[in-house]
Amino acid sequence: MKAMSQNYTDSNSQLVTTDLYQELPTNGTHYAESLPQDAHKLEHLEPQKVIPTLLANDRHPHLTVAEAIAQMLVNMGICSAFGIAGGAMASLWNALSNSQMQVLNFRHEAGAAFAAVEAYFASDRPTVVFTTAGPGITNALTGLFAARGEGAKVILLSACTSAPQRGRWAIQETSSYTLPSGGIFTSGALFNYAITVESAAQLPQIFRKLALGLAQPGGFVAHISIPTAVQTSLVEGISWPQLDVDAYRITAQTEKVAKSAELLFSEPFAIWVGFGARDAADEIYALAERTGAAVMCSPRGKGIFPEDHPQFVGVTGLGGDASVITYMEKYPPARTLVLGTRLGEPTSFWSPTMVPKKGFVHVDIDPEVPGVAYPHAQTFSIQSDIKAYLQELLEHLPEVPFATELLPNPQPEPIEAAPDYPVRPEVLMAAIQKIVVEGSDAVVLAECGNSFTWSTHCLRFTEPNRYRVSTGVGAMGHAATGVVGAAQARKGKAVAIVGDGAMLMNNEISTAVKYQIPAVWIVLNDARYNMCHQGMKILGLKGADAEIPATNFAMIARGMGAEGVGVTRESDLEAALQQAIASEVPFVVDVVIDPDRPAPSGGRNKSLAAQGVKANGSNIVKTPAKQVSFPLV
Repeated sequence: MKAMSQNYTDSNSQLVTTDLYQELPTNGTHYAESLPQDAHKLEHLEPQKVIPTLLANDRHPHLTVAEAIAQMLVNMGICSAFGIAGGAMASLWNALSNSQMQVLNFRHEAGAAFAAVEAYFASDRPTVVFTTAGPGITNALTGLFAARGEGAKVILLSACTSAPQRGRWAIQETSSYTLPSGGIFTSGALFNYAITVESAAQLPQIFRKLALGLAQPGGFVAHISIPTAVQTSLVEGISWPQLDVDAYRITAQTEKVAKSAELLFSEPFAIWVGFGARDAADEIYALAERTGAAVMCSPRGKGIFPEDHPQFVGVTGLGGDASVITYMEKYPPARTLVLGTRLGEPTSFWSPTMVPKKGFVHVDIDPEVPGVAYPHAQTFSIQSDIKAYLQELLEHLPEVPFATELLPNPQPEPIEAAPDYPVRPEVLMAAIQKIVVEGSDAVVLAECGNSFTWSTHCLRFTEPNRYRVSTGVGAMGHAATGVVGAAQARKGKAVAIVGDGAMLMNNEISTAVKYQIPAVWIVLNDARYNMCHQGMKILGLKGADAEIPATNFAMIARGMGAEGVGVTRESDLEAALQQAIASEVPFVVDVVIDPDRPAPSGGRNKSLAAQGVKANGSNIVKTPAKQVSFPLV
């Protein structure tokens, strides 16, 4: 197979040669056949074209469809495949296993899909999920839904029933007789691209679609379903096309950048950083330093701008900081520059306090994002890669730096002296900050629920790509299984902060043991679905049961072949975390926490109440006075 390579110019104007899709450029470069001229300008980075041969048939006279797909995915830079096999995909599974990809067999397809999502973010390489027919596909859908919501690049390879057997009740029949084709086997809200391979003749166009999709900015989630019989059919008599694509960089129109500079630099402004700006940390830092602008971030944007910087006013949204509200009320900016965030409920709670008097300058690669969260706010929208936009914006800075004002910063709540048992969640977070965040280079993932709010509120990061939470979908089990993909992809430590409910729902300790992946789980064990329990209490809704039987997760971990330690006293926390970080095998730290400590999630409860969730009768239970959240409740 011929190598797929290209030349392009990086952000330092150095000519770089790389295997195409082996290492996608991160400086805003993408590949497209056509883009709307009125939305942005297309700036050539390099005049030469990429013309790789997809497959050389003369070297593979007996290539099957399954083998051709596996080899092409390797050429696109895919190193890992996560999933569960079955009889319907035996040939495809065999082809993947004999390719250059590492194939990891999981215990549940949803866990495999979550792991694939986090492996993508840990490595910046697209990943594959593979499933068999029927329940294999449907089990994976939640994880793929998360992939779409998080902006990952993931390809689902599935098996489906061959045409002659459809409608005849084949084992795990997968066809239009048993599953809706719309949305699962067609492009739409779930998949950017989806198709069923009925003939080898379709492969050249499918490969082209995948290559173009993976090269686009933002996420790309595809589904290629291959009937069992088609997997073994030979690829013969096909003229493989050459992929002829110019390399372009998406930037905003020069006039729009200049206009945004005029709007922002005329009066004090703030910067609201989202996950989509993770590749522009240096430019955001330079802009803040030169202008004195206050900087805040979404939960997914933690660490892109250092959280210990004097201009950082806090995290917004779920588990966020009250200092943000203090800033918006006492030092309101004229405008806010929004970079790479949808400003959805987990980021803003749609709070009117967050709307500056003259509105937003909102930059995103998706032209449909600006103005959606706050439709009544004045919004100057710009479609652009964040890094490319900021590089051009910085050219418009006034020669004299702006004055820097003293701004409110997030302040950790003091931890009062208390009995050593049970463990208070805020004390656990302080230990995680010291041992994991500051004492290692591990990536930290936080599960949805109270794990999300405690981690987002208490932990502080000073560099990007160290903290991962899911806000688009927020599925339980995402971090509990995604941590395996993150650790595998980065070939190093990844730590998941999870609840006992998520660990009981979906974990992949056994998978980590099989492949000796150094994942760490820190379990907030309170024998409850505690966000639900505490939320119902705050909302005044009574009678719903959110209790879980007490579980010994350290014992479960050891039973699976991992290491595990139980912690019931605050004085034992640091030693247990140090042991976990030092371990070279999967490790579970099972921490019995005080279930009655109110999590910093009052903003979520206030948002639910605003959306119409009401108490039974008149017994409204007020939010505890000590609860700190965003907005401050």
